[in-house]
Amino acid sequence: MDSSPAKLPPVDLSGAVLMWRDYVESAGREELRPDLLPVVEYFGDSPALADALLREVTHGDKRATSSLESEYLEACEPLPEVGSHWIACDSSGSPILILRTTKVSLATFEEVDADFAYAEGEDVRSLESWRREHEKYWRRTQRAAGLEWNPELSRQPGCRIVLERFEIVWPREPAGQRVAPRPPVIQQPRDAM
Repeated sequence: MDSSPAKLPPVDLSGAVLMWRDYVESAGREELRPDLLPVVEYFGDSPALADALLREVTHGDKRATSSLESEYLEACEPLPEVGSHWIACDSSGSPILILRTTKVSLATFEEVDADFAYAEGEDVRSLESWRREHEKYWRRTQRAAGLEWNPELSRQPGCRIVLERFEIVWPREPAGQRVAPRPPVIQQPRDAM
């Protein structure tokens, strides 16, 4: 029985081009080029995870993500840089948000701290949860690529964890609001349940 997650479809590059052009035109920043599309990708490695993590950005407080340095090296891609942009897609490949990187650092698995784990906005937002879920994720994704991974590997150059913080730049967030605010949770008194 195959336990690998469902595959994600290709991203909608034409939709990403349109979104990027809209952003560049509205931003009015000369250093942004409408003809130079940034990275267009998903969070996670499955449709369910892509949508769940994207929802934590659009409806929650997820403002950080982490990845393996080795994945960039294997793909011959540069590491994220402060000020770089990327377009996040939902599970159908549709571009939803443009994000701008605000901070990047490299760390070992053990050096990731509670503040970063909280900023990733996943699960219960604790360091213990971050370590448990990311270890499972990286073991699974690396195994799918024919590689083995364990936290100790992150002590080696080229195998560290890339810690990236970001902000949403498109669509614009009104001051103090999320892209799609969560509806209020109305709790019933315990004795009413």
